[in-house]
Amino acid sequence: MTEPQNPEHGTQRLPTVQPVEHGDVLELDQSASSAAYDPVPAKERGGGGAGRFWSARRVPAGILALVVLGGAGLFLYDVAAVRAGHPAMRWRRSLADELARRPLNDVWVLTGAAVATVIGLWLIVLALTPGLRDLLPMRRDRPDVRAALDRTAAAMVLRDRAVEVSGVQSVRVRMGRSKVGVRAVSHFRELDDVRADLDTVLSTGIGELGLARPPSLSVHVRRPAKKG
Repeated sequence: MTEPQNPEHGTQRLPTVQPVEHGDVLELDQSASSAAYDPVPAKERGGGGAGRFWSARRVPAGILALVVLGGAGLFLYDVAAVRAGHPAMRWRRSLADELARRPLNDVWVLTGAAVATVIGLWLIVLALTPGLRDLLPMRRDRPDVRAALDRTAAAMVLRDRAVEVSGVQSVRVRMGRSKVGVRAVSHFRELDDVRADLDTVLSTGIGELGLARPPSLSVHVRRPAKKG
């Protein structure tokens, strides 16, 4: 992604992509924070909307299908063997005896039912939700083209924009689907001035990402901890 062309120099500058910092949080003694900002107005977005990408989930679906197929085949074989005059499998006789002996309020019965319920609900959630939470859908300027931006890559771009602001010593960007949280450390300049510049730069950067649903922005600026 490129920044708008500079009329004075006639060149385009690509932002340097660097990993988001994940070190220990500095102890800070002064702070200035901003409220959550509204997304870019709809009239400035342009293009059409786009829904989230759906995960194919081929591997989980294949594993589940194999497990169900194997269990059904095993039960079918055992039932057919019993019908043919052979004794049932030992594990099925033991299971039937245990279920017949244990009351419904038994701990193991309740635990098994709870586990089965959780697994069932999890499978339903997987079937009804898109997945791929790390992909942010981009605007559809062409009806036959769909694109998405990785959340980590978007956070890197915004971080590179933020560190170029005068007075910013370090920045951490947390990119969510509906909100961008920015925490900056400023070692000089007034905190309110640094925050105002970050608001402007990052709001512009979010708009230039081309997301279908631009997230809101929350900026916090603080002083570094005093040594000693």
